[in-house]
Amino acid sequence: MSVSIVDRFQNLYRHLSADSLDLLDGVYAEDIVFTEPIHRVEGRAALKDYFRRMNENVAEIDFRFADVCAQDDRASLAWTMTLRHQRFRPREVLELPGASFIHFADRVHYHRDYFDLGAMIYERVPVLGTMVCAVKSRL
Repeated sequence: MSVSIVDRFQNLYRHLSADSLDLLDGVYAEDIVFTEPIHRVEGRAALKDYFRRMNENVAEIDFRFADVCAQDDRASLAWTMTLRHQRFRPREVLELPGASFIHFADRVHYHRDYFDLGAMIYERVPVLGTMVCAVKSRL
């Protein structure tokens, strides 16, 4: 029995690190389009470079997948990322819920992530974080 692309996708993120970027070759198509709240990356080589930069100061990262819905050539996956960064509040562990939507054939050719950028970055910046939390509490 072969492993589905959705299973390979989840396995990639369960093992993702700066040292495991070659795993992207088995999951992403050469012409991948990857988008998230503040980045858009086109092409597998550019995606590897992006993940390499993003993982440079990551002390630990883990993805736990919950609701996964796959049909035909598309899937949506809800996840929680647990992250500890070496340079940005190195003792704090961030838990961030999010979702990925992927389109695929034999490999993923479109990947879009959704998550709360404020919870990930802005709320952790002194002064700005206080303002962001205050605004969110009023909504």
